[in-house]
Amino acid sequence: MSNDSELSQNTSDAYKTKATTRKKKTEAVQRHEPCEPCDALPACFERHVRYGLSRGEVARGELFQALAISVKEQMLDDWRETRIKDSRYENKQVAYLSLEFLMGRALGNALLNLDLEQESRDALSQYCVSLEDLEEAEHDAGLGNGGLGRLAACFLDSCASMDLAVTGYGIRYEYGMFAQKIVDGYQIERPDRWLREGNPWEVRVPHHNVTVRFFGHTESYVDKNGRRHMIWVDTHDVLAVAYDMPVPGYRNGRVNALRLWKAEATDDFDLAEFNQGDYTEAVACKNLAEQITMVLYPNDASENGKELRLRQQYFLSSASLQSILKRWVHHYGTDFTDFAAKNVIQLNDTHPSIAVPELMRLLVDEYGLEWDEAWAITTKTMAYTNHTLLPEALERWPVRMMSQMLPRILEIIYEINARYLDLVAHHWPGDGAKLASMSIIQDGPDPHVRMAYLAIVASFSVNGVAALHTQLLKSGLFKDFYSLWPEKFNNRTNGVTPRRWLAHCNPGLAKLLTSHLGANWVTDLSQLTALNALTQDASFIQKWRDVKQANKATLAKMIAQECGVEFDPTMLFDVQVKRIHEYKRQLLNILHVIHLYHQIQQGNTEHMVPRCVLIGGKAAPGYFMAKLIIKLAGNVAHMVNCDPVVAPYLRFAFQPNYNVSAMEKICPGTDLSEQISTAGKEASGTGNMKFMMNGALTIGTLDGANIEMLEQVGEENFFLFGLNAEQVATARCDYQPKRIIENSPALSDVMALLKSGHFNLLEPGIFDPIISAIESSDDQWVTAADFDSYRLAQEAVAKAYKDPKKWTQMSIRNSAASGRFSSDVTIAGYRDEIWKLT
Repeated sequence: MSNDSELSQNTSDAYKTKATTRKKKTEAVQRHEPCEPCDALPACFERHVRYGLSRGEVARGELFQALAISVKEQMLDDWRETRIKDSRYENKQVAYLSLEFLMGRALGNALLNLDLEQESRDALSQYCVSLEDLEEAEHDAGLGNGGLGRLAACFLDSCASMDLAVTGYGIRYEYGMFAQKIVDGYQIERPDRWLREGNPWEVRVPHHNVTVRFFGHTESYVDKNGRRHMIWVDTHDVLAVAYDMPVPGYRNGRVNALRLWKAEATDDFDLAEFNQGDYTEAVACKNLAEQITMVLYPNDASENGKELRLRQQYFLSSASLQSILKRWVHHYGTDFTDFAAKNVIQLNDTHPSIAVPELMRLLVDEYGLEWDEAWAITTKTMAYTNHTLLPEALERWPVRMMSQMLPRILEIIYEINARYLDLVAHHWPGDGAKLASMSIIQDGPDPHVRMAYLAIVASFSVNGVAALHTQLLKSGLFKDFYSLWPEKFNNRTNGVTPRRWLAHCNPGLAKLLTSHLGANWVTDLSQLTALNALTQDASFIQKWRDVKQANKATLAKMIAQECGVEFDPTMLFDVQVKRIHEYKRQLLNILHVIHLYHQIQQGNTEHMVPRCVLIGGKAAPGYFMAKLIIKLAGNVAHMVNCDPVVAPYLRFAFQPNYNVSAMEKICPGTDLSEQISTAGKEASGTGNMKFMMNGALTIGTLDGANIEMLEQVGEENFFLFGLNAEQVATARCDYQPKRIIENSPALSDVMALLKSGHFNLLEPGIFDPIISAIESSDDQWVTAADFDSYRLAQEAVAKAYKDPKKWTQMSIRNSAASGRFSSDVTIAGYRDEIWKLT
């Protein structure tokens, strides 16, 4: 047995011993024998219910709070032991910096990982409420926007479950991603105050608070040894208050932490001004400080929005790095010789890349290191993950803004850039254009700092998140950097945790898998390959279908409640849920719905497979076209669902306020997963992996992780369509969508229906921007070019769905091939190839 296996076995055995002890204590409580209250979940729960009542009666919300606090208390001993073990630096520590952590609800995941589900049901038995009902009382933690934040949450789960010393660092947003309301078909943003009833999982740790500086100016002085020092003075200081949330591993005794920072004023308000009657000015500093962590991703269409977002990024980076360095100094003093050997700072996308100059500032200005020594530590500690192929999505900050808000940081960036450009000049002698294109500072009338370039220059590792994405980074977006430092670039294809996205969200399928494969698949998803041997087992196929039908019924119930549309579980469930963006091409999906609607109206239903189409997602508040696509979806859905002729063949719904908890019901009940982005635009995708894991079939382009999914499951179990990335680039050179539309009878009919105003009879002209975009030669999403290929692939979907046995076999094979996309596999790659952890 390998050392890793022995360690894993020993850890598992220790956890089982604790679990057995806890079970005995629980049984003792049930027999009314004496036991310390916090040692058994039922006793903890009863105590918190007894002393937590506010109205003399038990409300669902109070029961949830009592159970959540009780579950957290079950983790405290392991959490403390984990913290003590990691503080010795026996193993390298990883700090995972991310502006998003889309954690979702924590209760169900914690019960699964801690093996406390049955004890929780026992504790609830006398209150006439099910565990499932109680889970619904929890608010989704509003700490993320989409795939980036959900990936970070999956990674934390895998790190804890794989016994790795990894701490997440993020922001404790008071208001999360907005709550989406659909009014007259339009997206309306409402505040998502997810903390309004408190967060039972967090622990405030004020002894870890730090101060973050803004504004002011820099001064220099020369010490007695002739060394020049820079000091940052007259700053506006903000207090970063630390809140920790536990991240339990899967039944192994490790409890990692997600540290979230809240911004508070260093002083609550100016009492003298308050007493003089100037109430507004007295609390101005407090309000300005607290704005930093008030809202997730403020709309950056305005200058104020941009400034606030930059403040958020620096606040997160500075607070986290100060905390990391304070911990080091507490253990080793100011000797940073081994710091890089024992620490890795992983930057999750470009948002926290300002951590690079901040680490330099702390090491040089605060701890007195020489520049070269500090730079050597920084470049051996920082690692950068890129998540986008869209140049406009890369962070760029105006020099004028940074010079006012972060003057010392800007000075350090200029120094980094000067030294780095010297290297570039030696590599490409006399090439001024190369120097300009690769400079961290983008010159012009309004110079900007290219934050992605800063991250690449300072990091020892730069990774993409899918094979195609990484290749396109090396050959396109970061081609020159790859030429300069090819050894830095590597690929780590994303993954999703099988604990939440299969074991927890799909208990029926999890039970079926365990009955045939044993329980170890939860931590080793490669074991699902054994399902391939069951694709000819008629009994197993029927059980698989029964699970799927039950999940579809659950999903149909949710759609009826939230959308007012009746989905028939016997119909094909065709689903696309993700952030609304033109490159993700919800529009292409809607055009196909219009095509089906038109075919039904024309009486062409002889071979049609009835289907229910679901689209869900949020559009950025300032993204006009994305919000108009939502409006189109709503209007088309109204026409489809109100027509009794259409109803037997087609239903269409837009899921409002799509979030993690909704996805936990959606992906188990989906037959067909839509992953139809324009090839070369999606970095990876993780929703595609969740659907695949739960047995959905995919219709998709050769984009992001779709390519690797196709390789794993085989073309015969995947519905491929559309141009590939190279073909898209070629097509864009002479793109003539009007000619494509003229040559496609199906698309011509769809466009004619759109232009006729059929879907906006009382709102003339509102969809003209969408029509113009489809017909424009500048349409970089090549929607028209891919329509017919997409339509033919959908016909292949319908043909396959007519054969229940064949479809179920394809479903099983998709799940069997999903092991490659477990976040455990992804994290193993980070552990071995980037972080070099033992």
